[in-house]
Amino acid sequence: MKNQVTTIYKQAERFAEITKSAIVSGNIVRAKKCLALAERLFATGSYETKNAISNVYVFSVSTFMELRHCNISNLFPQSLKAEYLKQINTSGV
Repeated sequence: MKNQVTTIYKQAERFAEITKSAIVSGNIVRAKKCLALAERLFATGSYETKNAISNVYVFSVSTFMELRHCNISNLFPQSLKAEYLKQINTSGV
């Protein structure tokens, strides 16, 4: 069972990698499906699931897209976009 993912945070990390590989390969339809699934998990999941989607998935995918100068607002569903904006507007002070 070498590909077994143990925690919800590892699952979110792996899901982010799948989404990013779809973006890199130009498969925007698949990337949008991944983002829509993440949106649904964020909306209906447990507190831990929402936390994993926010802190691992959204952070990972949005950082990746920014580094590659992708337009985030066109891809991210509404709730994930709001979570992304909340992250970038949070001050570390």
